[in-house]
Amino acid sequence: MTSPFLTLPGAVGAEALAGALASADHDVPAHYGNPLGEQRALAEGRAIVDLSDRSVLSVTGPDRLSWLNSLTSQSLTGLRPGESTETLLLDVTGRLEYAARVVDDGETVWLLLERDEAPGLLAWLERMRFMLRVELADRTADLATIGTLGDPALPIAAPAGVPLIWHDPWHAVSPGGHQYAQGEHPGAEWSWSERLVPREALPSLVGRVTAGEFPVAGVLAVEALRIAAWRPRFATEVDEKTIPHELDWLRTAVHLSKGCYRGQETVAKVHNLGHPPRRLVMLHLDGSEGAHPVRGAVVSLEGREVGLVTSSALHYELGPIALAVVKRSTDPAAILSVDADGTAVSAAQEIVVPPEAGAEANVPRLPRLGAVRR
Repeated sequence: MTSPFLTLPGAVGAEALAGALASADHDVPAHYGNPLGEQRALAEGRAIVDLSDRSVLSVTGPDRLSWLNSLTSQSLTGLRPGESTETLLLDVTGRLEYAARVVDDGETVWLLLERDEAPGLLAWLERMRFMLRVELADRTADLATIGTLGDPALPIAAPAGVPLIWHDPWHAVSPGGHQYAQGEHPGAEWSWSERLVPREALPSLVGRVTAGEFPVAGVLAVEALRIAAWRPRFATEVDEKTIPHELDWLRTAVHLSKGCYRGQETVAKVHNLGHPPRRLVMLHLDGSEGAHPVRGAVVSLEGREVGLVTSSALHYELGPIALAVVKRSTDPAAILSVDADGTAVSAAQEIVVPPEAGAEANVPRLPRLGAVRR
């Protein structure tokens, strides 16, 4: 489904770009000729972003919330109409398999997903229905996603009378969640939302953009601002080994005191007794070489590989930045080196998940056998 936004002057499709963004975003504009200006307009809440390549699933029926609650990491049973959250589907070892942005309208739970996630998640959920009163559908052909940091007047779908707007909870720690990041969090100012509009309304939205009603920004602008907010994304930060703790995703996607779900044992053990083996950092990259790393670029310390870049961007204020997942033991004060197509780029760390993350349980230490108490 090629987006009509690609007909706007200057539009460059994401698939034309090298690196991870081309594989994570499909058939939507990466930018319209002025990525930094688009970032500024988006950050100021004036611009909209075409995310019509994203998928939308619906779950209807009276058991929808309790059913999803039993399968995923977030507490969903008390979700009120119009309220937003996010949830993770983990495997039995606690590794991430899917991440869904969730909003309920009183009759239906709407799951907003990366395009490549939807078929697998839909098939898995169908197998888990059993005798419960739930019905599943892929609604991507009917509804398109538009992103913004503002509140533009859009033709938002509301089939049950509740506008289908997902407000990103990343601005604060959700009830039942936990934040590993220390000090002032850049996500506190993150007011991102994703609005579902009838797909048939996209051409008229393009016409309103052409008429100057509001500016547009490409997905490059979203990526830069997301990285600066330390906001993880499933399509970029997650690999086959990722557990939520490594990305500080317990902050908004995991409820630590809800009932049992697949992978909960690992979540609890790592949080209470252990440490995540890897940790997310934001990197401030030296731009003097003019080289920019892409997803998968090797991060090294003194010649030893310690991690990989997961996302990178040129920020309109911060300059070249990236998110990376590195080994927990990596010295948090060290200057790292990132490979940018053969060029070594120096990178200063901004700690998202500290090395001491985890081991939150207040477990008393038992005295060693034979030790004398004083």
